[in-house]
Amino acid sequence: MEAVPAGARAYVACVVGGALLCLLPLPLLRTPWWAVALLAVLYAGGEWLALRRFPGTFYPVLLAGVFLLPPPAAALVALSGALLSPVAQRPARLRRAWRAAELVVAVWAAGRVFWALGGRDAVVTSDVAHALGPAAGAVLTLCAVLTVLDGGILVVAERVPARRAWRGLFLRSLAPVGVHGLAGLMMAVLWRSPYGAVAALLVLLPMGVSWWAFAQYHRERGAHQATIRALVQAVDIKDRYTRGHSERVGLASMMIARELGMDDERVEVLRFAGILHDVGKLGVPTRLLRKDGPLTPEERRVIELHPEYGHEMVRGISFLGEARAAVLHHHERLDGSGYPYGLAGSQIPESARVVAVADAFDAMTSNRSYSRARPVPLALEELERCAGRQFDPVMVAALVRVVRRSGWRPVVTADGMRSRSVPPPAPSVPGRTGANR
Repeated sequence: MEAVPAGARAYVACVVGGALLCLLPLPLLRTPWWAVALLAVLYAGGEWLALRRFPGTFYPVLLAGVFLLPPPAAALVALSGALLSPVAQRPARLRRAWRAAELVVAVWAAGRVFWALGGRDAVVTSDVAHALGPAAGAVLTLCAVLTVLDGGILVVAERVPARRAWRGLFLRSLAPVGVHGLAGLMMAVLWRSPYGAVAALLVLLPMGVSWWAFAQYHRERGAHQATIRALVQAVDIKDRYTRGHSERVGLASMMIARELGMDDERVEVLRFAGILHDVGKLGVPTRLLRKDGPLTPEERRVIELHPEYGHEMVRGISFLGEARAAVLHHHERLDGSGYPYGLAGSQIPESARVVAVADAFDAMTSNRSYSRARPVPLALEELERCAGRQFDPVMVAALVRVVRRSGWRPVVTADGMRSRSVPPPAPSVPGRTGANR
């Protein structure tokens, strides 16, 4: 947003104007301003900590304000916290104004829904059962307003197509905001109880611990991704003919896993397996990887050591799980004629059978030093022809289904991998699978 389009500035100005309208009734309110000030300080402190240590926004205090205060006063809590929180990217003033305004509008709308559904009376009487419905309505409203506003800024500022701008925003925000909503409701009920505000603040302690654990998970996951990225970049630098191959095999492996109905955790592991399957090429002489033309039998034996090299390299990385077996066995064949151990049939780990199909498919549809890329339909036909002898028929059928349904045209960029689906090209004359180094 550094070079902010005029349309984006106008959009932000409109949201800021809406936020000011939400705050207009403030002078007429009879509300405990000390509570507003305390919640504002807590929210500002939570945002400051979140930006430095944790992912996301500190919603429990915001939602406690929604459940405790009139809507304009709750919106004031959001305003002060957002204006005081640091902004990492430029233009800082515009970003801060945008964040404050969208939160004011969303919190005000959530407060209006909560009060309209009778939530205020339930909180005053500490009737948690009757407060749950209005609280759920407030959470849904908060998520809906943030989704509408965030999608709009993506369209006008980032030029994201309208059909994609709002996709998934609501569902991604619902679970975390819902959990924070329960914490905010507990804070509000305790605040109104004989135990008072001090007891309400104690709710933040377990929330802080759980948030810290969640942040640790994200940091660990980021370290995993960085480790994999470094290994893949090293392989791509060494073997220029297969640059981008690892990411494409990871994508194809993920498509097969999803088509087979595997759970998300396993899908992610198989993506790692596809990305890392050729990491052992770091142990192969560069002159062999870059050799134009066919390899001698002795040179091929050297290259066929790369699965074992790769397995040694990733053996100590515990988070890879069954991906390590795929690195070692992705060149095994169903009929036992593969390498390095000549495993056959079900002796070959399932992860390796997935990656073997994905690897062969990308090898056939990519230009290499020793072969030209084949059209996608011919590559699929070749996989089907070799199913049962070289490849697992179940994995082949899964890839064929998903590619014929969605297309295959991955685009590898400097930042990583994105894919778009296009209709497969028209078939031409069939041929045999090329050697996949």
